[in-house]
Amino acid sequence: MDYPAFYRVKQRFDVTSIKDVAQAVRHEFANFKPGPKIRAGQRVAVGVGSRGTHDLKILVATVVECLRAMPLQPYIIPAMGSHGAATAEGQVQVLAELGITEESVKAPIVSNMDVVSLGRIESGAEVFFAKDALAADHIVVINRVKPHTAFRADVESGLCKILAVGCGRQKGAENMHKYDLGKTIIPAARLIMQKTSILCGLAVTENAFGGTHSIKLAGPEEFAGVDRRFLKIAWSLLPKLPMDDLDILLVDEMGKNVSGAGMDPNVIGFWRREGGPRIPDYRILIVLDLTPHSHGNATGIGMADLTTHRVIDQIDWNATYMNVFTSGVLRSARMPIPLENDRAAVEAALARVPVPAKARMARIVNTGELVTFWASEALLPELRANANVTVDNQPLELRFNADGRLTPMGNGESF
Repeated sequence: MDYPAFYRVKQRFDVTSIKDVAQAVRHEFANFKPGPKIRAGQRVAVGVGSRGTHDLKILVATVVECLRAMPLQPYIIPAMGSHGAATAEGQVQVLAELGITEESVKAPIVSNMDVVSLGRIESGAEVFFAKDALAADHIVVINRVKPHTAFRADVESGLCKILAVGCGRQKGAENMHKYDLGKTIIPAARLIMQKTSILCGLAVTENAFGGTHSIKLAGPEEFAGVDRRFLKIAWSLLPKLPMDDLDILLVDEMGKNVSGAGMDPNVIGFWRREGGPRIPDYRILIVLDLTPHSHGNATGIGMADLTTHRVIDQIDWNATYMNVFTSGVLRSARMPIPLENDRAAVEAALARVPVPAKARMARIVNTGELVTFWASEALLPELRANANVTVDNQPLELRFNADGRLTPMGNGESF
């Protein structure tokens, strides 16, 4: 079979970022006025999620530093719903892989899956909250604000969501996902604020390179407003591929550290997860690997059309099903067709194109790394016409090793 030639492509995105993230956090705390609600020596539970946040260790360590200066006694709690296979040990391991340990942030980590019901909101949703957070005098949360992978609203992933879903552990997250998240997150967060002492929340946005773009330390009354404002910023920064029409999208890896959905539907097409218009229309999607940080959780594999036996062999079905049942998006665990190896998967996809050498095809590392990707020759005219794209002139080939595994594409010329 004749494979298409590929070319390295680099996109230009907004690279604005905060140079000294720790100092920016200290500045936010210096301007924060908690009032008479705090007393020296009080304990503060700091909720930390599992979503990919580039500067998470710096953010958490500096928040701990600032709380100690107040002077309060902070400790870390996982605020990640069912992630880490919905076990206390698994969630501590997730934090450790994100760089959050007792040694790195200089605060104890307390983890268990116990929750307490705080009541119901108007929709009927029961709101659960982490028992180890309620043991503290106050609660602080840290979260990246970004578009969600399963719903659209003016408040999506952010401070309100980590309260309503992340701090609800597996039981609370599963219950919240039974309802319309876009309509329940804010009421649930408000109920939590009424029943607990939320001291503040640190919201951040990131640019396409993972740099911290914006930081805001918000009081609880500001959570929804900051979430709305930062979500608009996050949408403007969200990296995507610069073409909406592909025969084949080849994804080197998927995983929970890439996106909560394994692959970000905002990149590959929301229709693959939730239905709707096929925009962008990537007609065949191949996924070739599962990241080690996923620990076998292959939530989102159902959005692929083709995969390999290697991916299937890595899947921890218990962890995957726990995540899927918690989110309620059961189709996330549907099975794509597994082929013997990468070569078989690529050739099966190309066989669906009338002239394989002229296929409109792109290769990406994962949906979170889109600054550089590789595009087939058929895409070059439109890419070269795009002012925000630079195309290398050196053609590259798809190469496979003796086991049929696709090798790294190579860098081509320097831009």
